[in-house]
Amino acid sequence: MLDCAIIGGGPAGLTAGLYTTRGGLEKVVMYEKGMPGGQITLSSEVENYPGVAGEITGMDLMAPWPNQCEKFGLVHDMAEIVRVSKKDDGVFVIHKDDGTIKEALSVIVATGSSPRRAGFAGEDKYIGKGVSNCATCDGFFYKNKEVVVIGGGNTALEESLYLAKICTKVYLVHRRDKFRAAPNTVKRVENTDNIELVLNSTPKEVYGDAMGVLGIKITDINAQERDIKAPGVFVFVGNNVNNSVLKQEDGTWLCDVNEHGEVVVNISMHTSVKGLYAVGDIRLAAPKQVVCAAGDGAVAALEAISYVDHKLYG
Repeated sequence: MLDCAIIGGGPAGLTAGLYTTRGGLEKVVMYEKGMPGGQITLSSEVENYPGVAGEITGMDLMAPWPNQCEKFGLVHDMAEIVRVSKKDDGVFVIHKDDGTIKEALSVIVATGSSPRRAGFAGEDKYIGKGVSNCATCDGFFYKNKEVVVIGGGNTALEESLYLAKICTKVYLVHRRDKFRAAPNTVKRVENTDNIELVLNSTPKEVYGDAMGVLGIKITDINAQERDIKAPGVFVFVGNNVNNSVLKQEDGTWLCDVNEHGEVVVNISMHTSVKGLYAVGDIRLAAPKQVVCAAGDGAVAALEAISYVDHKLYG
């Protein structure tokens, strides 16, 4: 029986592993089918993590985290988890993809979310090399340069406004002639001089060289192609919440989720099920920043320690 099972090995899961083990829980396993680190490992440069000065890649930032956690006893199991369920006696059951199970007194879900791809040529090739899904993370690298934003929802417009304060020009490409964002946000975008609206258009291909992106080709509804020379392309077409581990065999959810599939939590990362916590990008209103995910993991870990202590010792 585990004291705590952590599902996911990004910044939130690793921090949860650090705090649970260092805080006294002796049997803690972090399940991550690949190498730990999360989405940030795809970033070519990180400048906004506190205490990290100078140029550092996302991979380099995360490299020491697993070793630090293992120092205090965290076990990394590379099994893929297909489902988490809960028995009538309050014990959680961790279902692995090989058909085996493990039981745990508490569970911290840190499976995150995955940015949706827009689907244009070169998008995957240049992720982290000029194609980004985070203006807060990567916008500063394009200070006084031109960038392209793909999308038409609140996030795309809000990130365009953010980038407009840093960049000389922002091309906002949207496949329709109207935006799905809040009217006030749309008005602000329309009134921002250095944002050019490229409507009724879709990205066709991003291109570049060994150093990164050089530009992107756009096609409008009349099949007219436009080549925009810009070193940065930001894609905001939504996120897929990685919540499948919470889906039960009968199709219901183990805990409450909102209309977007994000897990509903309180300020202490508690879900609607006692002993179950959700942290990082899988939870509602997640800021999608490494430092915030780490904070979530620490909070949930402290709560899990208290919960397990109460279960074991009353």
